[in-house]
Amino acid sequence: MLYQAQLEGDPARLADGWERRFIVDAQRAEEAIELYSQLGYEVCADPVRAEELGEECDDCQLLAALQFKMIYTRKRPSTSD
Repeated sequence: MLYQAQLEGDPARLADGWERRFIVDAQRAEEAIELYSQLGYEVCADPVRAEELGEECDDCQLLAALQFKMIYTRKRPSTSD
């Protein structure tokens, strides 16, 4: 079984100020992107990469890589006039 705690998130994304939110089925990713965008966040949905998963289950790695996205958000930069 795949647990969200097993996925650390992309170190490059985290270093750029993105926050890992959750994993979502690829078909539902657009809903999450729309919701967070409406709340004022920048949003991205990255495919779950095999190297982010444990080695215990090869089938889980393939399934997650093909069907799930990791949602990241960060606050939009403030613009001053």
